[in-house]
Amino acid sequence: MDRQAKEAAVAALHEIFARGETVIVTHYAGLDANAATDLRRRMREAGAQFRVTKNRLTRLALQDTPHAGLADLFTGPTAIGLSSDPVAPAKVLQEFADTHPGLIIRGGGLGAQALDEAAVSQLAKMPSLDELRAKLVGVIASPARSVAGVLQAPAGALARVFGAYSESEAA
Repeated sequence: MDRQAKEAAVAALHEIFARGETVIVTHYAGLDANAATDLRRRMREAGAQFRVTKNRLTRLALQDTPHAGLADLFTGPTAIGLSSDPVAPAKVLQEFADTHPGLIIRGGGLGAQALDEAAVSQLAKMPSLDELRAKLVGVIASPARSVAGVLQAPAGALARVFGAYSESEAA
């Protein structure tokens, strides 16, 4: 990698870290190429990225960003999971690490807050943004269904009363 490519890589990473996206730091030494490809596919499907990074360049890119405290995690064979969704990379990486012992989650960052392994695990257990949206829509729609049911009940009751009255008149 020549100097210009390194500078471009540092600038690109710095921009990502400066935006305050969710960053999960992992060690991937025990993953083979097929497992890494599968992990990248899963991360893409979740709207996240999985990147192998050069530690020295990543530590340079972390300077003056909300994630500057993560610099100590970048030793050995590291890769990062990135996303604007706070839960997606943690969820996918935790599920993958549970089935592939070659992937070790070291920690991460959520906005300006640094996360240790336990915090990343807790983050992975949270519902995703889409699940939260679905729950919110369900909560909002629930009163509307109740109101519709209440408004229909008197009309139905009134129709039953008229029906019973007409049957008694006919008899």
